[in-house]
This record gives sequence, structure tokens and C-alpha cells, in this order.
Amino acid sequence: MSSGENIVIRTEKLVKSFGENHVLKGFDLELNRGENLVVLGKSGSGKSVLIKCMVGLLYPDAGLVSVFGKEIPKLSQIELDQLRTKIGFLFQSSALYDSMTVRENLEFPLRRHWMHKSKEEVNDLVMEALRNVGLERAVDLMPSELSGGMRKRIGLARTLILKPEIMLYDEPTTGLDPITGREISNLIVAIQEKYHTSSIIITHDMECAKIVANRIMILIDGLKYKVGTYEELKNSDDPKIKPFFA
Repeated sequence: MSSGENIVIRTEKLVKSFGENHVLKGFDLELNRGENLVVLGKSGSGKSVLIKCMVGLLYPDAGLVSVFGKEIPKLSQIELDQLRTKIGFLFQSSALYDSMTVRENLEFPLRRHWMHKSKEEVNDLVMEALRNVGLERAVDLMPSELSGGMRKRIGLARTLILKPEIMLYDEPTTGLDPITGREISNLIVAIQEKYHTSSIIITHDMECAKIVANRIMILIDGLKYKVGTYEELKNSDDPKIKPFFA
């Protein structure tokens, strides 16, 4: 496999501004097949904007963003919807539908994308997704009955039900206590190993980064500043990198 075929997401000279707020100023990124890439940056540095550009929720002002070799801004709405079935995203809120049970929440993406599954097939997929996050027992609960960590895991299960090839995690451990945060981080690694997903993890939780990252990319002033392993960056003497590991 050539290195070109091995890249599942690529951005080149990506630019995105909101009025006078220049968030991304020529950002370059490559996500390799099967890797966990952590993007580190201060709050407001454009990390979430980057993910939204990758799934077509925002369009860049300039530059390239391609997923599986397809340029996102050039896709029709139908093509974009088809591509999104291969991409799972877990946003900070991991918003569940409060009026639906856990089972109904997990069935929702299946109804949206695969109308022709039998009841038994749907049930099997729901239970497999819940097993992946260790929460089969929660299948008939309402979201209001779940702890913050459980809600996050159910949000992850709902994302996994479509068996995505790419996972995008936006601050997956925010708002969780350290033990629950570590459980979520370990879950991200387990999913990578089981499904061979290619993932971008946006976080400022260094414990999470240490557990999940194959590579870490540091985003400073709208640009890719440095890429390396956790250990390489942790041992850096660069005054711009040191604060992340302080």
C-alpha cells in the first residue's frame, strides 16, 4: 500500500475565519489508516472547527480538506451523507435524546441509514454496541438515569453502531472525573484495536493523550506547530511545547 492510499484524512493549507477571528491559518494534517492522532491546542485554538470542516458542517475559506481521497466541499449533500456513515463523531456533549430509552437512542442512526434491517438484526447491533462499552444492562434506561460517564459511553456506543472507519472525538474526557476519564481513554484504544479505526482525538487532557495517542500534533496560532509521540514532545525543551506537559 502506498503512503497516499494509507492517508484517510488530509488537510492542506486549511484556512477558516469568523470575521476578524482567524482560527485556522493554513493548517496541514494527515491521518494515517489505523492510527490514533491527538490534536492538542489551547481553548479557542480551532480544534473543534477543524473537525467540523472534516465532516462538512463548516466549509473552509481556502485550502484542501479530503476524506478517503474525496474533497469535502465538492461533494453533493447525498455524497456527503454517504461519506458520513463511515465517520463516527463523539462531540463534547454526546447529546442523547432525553425522551428515548438507550435502546431507541442506539436504533436511531440505524433507522436513518439502514432502513432494511430486521428487528433481530437491529437488536444484535444494539447489544453488540453496548457490549463494546460495557453497558448491556443499561439498554432500557432513560438518559436521565445515567451518570455523566455512562452517557459518554452510550454516546460512543451510538456512534459505533454504524461501524465507522474513522472516529472523531471532541474532548472525550471533558467533565469526567479522572477514573472515568481513564476508562473512556482505554475504551478509545480498545475500539481502535477491535475495529482498526483511524481516529482524531481533540483533547487538552494530557492523561488521555498519553493513553490513546500514536502521534500528537500541537496546534498553535492556527498552524501545525509540532508532531511527535507523547514521549518525544514531553521531553522537548521548546518553550511553546513545555506548557502542555507542565
